Order: sequence, then C-alpha cells, then structure tokens
Amino acid sequence: MTIIKKYIGDFYIGNRFYRGAGACIALFILAFYFPALYKPVKVVLYTFLALVLADYVFLFFMGKRPVADRQLTDRFSNGDENPVKLFVQNKNNFGVHITLIDELPFQFQKRDFKIDAFFAPGQSHWINYAVRPVTRGEYEFGNINLFMRSMLGLVEQRTRIPAHAKVKVYPSFVHLGNYQLLAATHVVTETGNKRLNKIGQSMEFEQIKDYVTGDDIRTINWKATARKGGLMVNKYVDEKSQQLYCIIDKGRLMKMPFAELSLLDYAINSVLALSQVSIKKQDKIGLMSFSNQMGTMLAADRKPIQRENIMLALYNEKTSFKEPDFELLYTRVRHKIKQRSLLILYTNFESVSGLHRQLPYLRSIARHHLLLVVIFENTELKKLSQASASNIDDVYVKAIAEKLVFEKKLIVKELQKYGINTLLSAPEKVTVNAINKYLEIKARQIL
Repeated sequence: MTIIKKYIGDFYIGNRFYRGAGACIALFILAFYFPALYKPVKVVLYTFLALVLADYVFLFFMGKRPVADRQLTDRFSNGDENPVKLFVQNKNNFGVHITLIDELPFQFQKRDFKIDAFFAPGQSHWINYAVRPVTRGEYEFGNINLFMRSMLGLVEQRTRIPAHAKVKVYPSFVHLGNYQLLAATHVVTETGNKRLNKIGQSMEFEQIKDYVTGDDIRTINWKATARKGGLMVNKYVDEKSQQLYCIIDKGRLMKMPFAELSLLDYAINSVLALSQVSIKKQDKIGLMSFSNQMGTMLAADRKPIQRENIMLALYNEKTSFKEPDFELLYTRVRHKIKQRSLLILYTNFESVSGLHRQLPYLRSIARHHLLLVVIFENTELKKLSQASASNIDDVYVKAIAEKLVFEKKLIVKELQKYGINTLLSAPEKVTVNAINKYLEIKARQIL
C-alpha cells in the first residue's frame, strides 16, 4: 500500500500534459482528412508518451522529494496582518518548479491559495505571506502540499508534509505600542481644570508615626502603641491612582459588522489598547461584560500583568442575539464596585425608544460613578445620507438614512442632557477616540 501511494497516489498530471494530449488529438483529427499525416502523427504520439514516461521516471525514481516547514507566531492579532513563514528546500541536483498549497484554517475561506516558485539545484527559499483573521478563537493550520515538476512539466509529484498547528487569535495587540505616545500626552478639548467632589474616599497607607495634637484618633494603631508605649497613628495619603472599569455590552446590536469586524471586536480592541495606556498612567483598570446575563468580571488592578489578564479574558467573548439586561448591570456595578470609578460602557443604541428603556439604569449608575457611554456611529448609513440622489428610490433611501443618522445624534443629546458623558465614534476610530476621552477626563480631574 505504501508503494502504491508513493508511486501512484502522489502522481498528478500537469497542465502541459493536457495541452500536449489536446495537440495529439487535433493532429489525429487532421490525419483523418489527410491520411498521409497518419504515420507522422503516430510518431508524435509515441514521442509524447515517451516524454511523459521519462518525466515520471525522472521525478519518482531519480528525484528526491522537497522538504518544507512552517513557522507561526504564538498568537495572532485579530483584524491585523499576521506573518506566516514557509521554508522550502529543493534536495535535487536539478532545478524544479514547485507549487505550494498551504492548508489554511477554514475561517479564512480561501480555496485558491497557492504559491509558485522555481528552485535551482539544492536551493532553499523562505516564502512569506500574511493572513488577516477577523474573528477571535482558535485557528488550525493543516498540511503543506508541494507539487513538484521538472522542466518538462508533463507530470507532477505531490509531497504532503504533516504540519498541523493551532494558533489562538487574540484581540488586536499589534499596534498597542502606537498608543504609548498618547499616554505621554494630554489631549484636552477645553481649557482650565474643573474639580468635582469625590463620593467617598480612597486612602493609601504610607507609614506609622508618633501621635501629635490634631491627628485623627480613629487612625491610632493600638498594636504599635502597645509595643512602643506611646501613641502611634497610621498616616494615610490620597490614593494617586484612579480606578476605571471597561464594560462591554455583548447584546445583539454589537453583532453588527463593519469592515469584516463586529462592533464587539472593535470594543474589545479598544479596551485592550486602553488598558495599555491606563496602566502606563498608573491607574487601576478592570473589566466587565454582560448581555442578558453577566459575563466576565475582572477586578481593577494596575499591575503590568493586568493587560495580559484582560486579553485572556476577552479572547473568546462572543455576542448573543438577546437584549442586554441593563438592570442586571446596575445591580452588579452597585454590588461589586464600591469606590467611585470611571466606567466606560461600550454599547450601541439604534433608536431613541431603545435608549429610553435603558436610560433609568444608566442614570442610576451615573449617580454613583463617572459614566462614559461609547456609542458606535453607523458609517454605512452616513455614506448613504451623503450620497447624491438621481431618482425617486435614491431620494427615499437618502431620506431614511438621514433620519437614522439624526436619531443617533438625538441619542447622544439625550444622554448628555442627564449629565452622562457620551462618545459617538466610527468603529475604526473608537480606540483613539476612547483613549483621548480618557486622557481628557484625567487632565480635567473630574473623576
């Protein structure tokens, strides 16, 4: 069975064979009308078959199979170009043409992927190409298929190299370094600072010192007092780091796709970049997700490992086709987040009536925390509203698109009327806009 597979199973007919066979058939048809050509055509046919046999012997008995290997990164970045490297070597003492077919994960839906290259005797090549995943999850690469043919190109020898590999696609992390420049600057849209009173207080322990008149007696450290024999008090300072939570809505409206990525993916990529900036700013960042039930909950922290924790938590998040439960979100926020924090809520509303159903819960959250609601702009509707109309149908489409775009602006005005910070952003710009808004809030010291 192995011999049959080696010498027959891996035998393929090249395109030149079909062209040569077609030429022979055409000559025989011509010889039917001109009998004098019959014998020369038979000579051509036998010569052609002899070349096919020689090509087969040359490849399968005299030639050596090529070798190949694939190199992948540990993980892919969603929505970005990720490099894939293939090493291919010709082990023969003669030049060959090789067609390489890499079995890509089914998520890419590429059925015509192939690379053609010529290899000199003993030559090796590094072949580079890039893939762009648009969904998070696990991707599985299959075998590497090499179709080798000689200079004649009449037959091909297939070499299948086992190269199964699984790669996890995480939220976009390729361009995180680009946002460090934003972390070093302050983007402020208004001059002047405005301080707001904090609800409650957050104190950070600094040291134990001797009691002096005027110190708060509630800070007396009785254990230290007993050891020293004199009154000792704990000294606290205002905590320098602020606390923010990114809250991601996983409801049905976050399934809407733009440029092959869903709104949920844009929100996740934005949260990951925001975590990079906030940790650099020494702020604590946490994570919550919800739909009709609560999802991921990650306590706020400012350790560098927190960004990795957020990435792992968001790796396999998916949208549901159910309405998000904002009442449940309010209950969880009140129960889990005791300190006044900046809450950045990534969600989407397509109608004012849809907003009004959830507005009481958003207002309740905003009473205890500084709430920033990030809403996505429908860029496709915006293009339709700005397009020129040449007939009645175009006029109707344009009017409806303008109405929906205007309703999105009404949603923003309605939220701002109740003192809720709102950011309306195109999906592809949400990361930069959210970071700028966060830096503006820090610069204005309104938390």
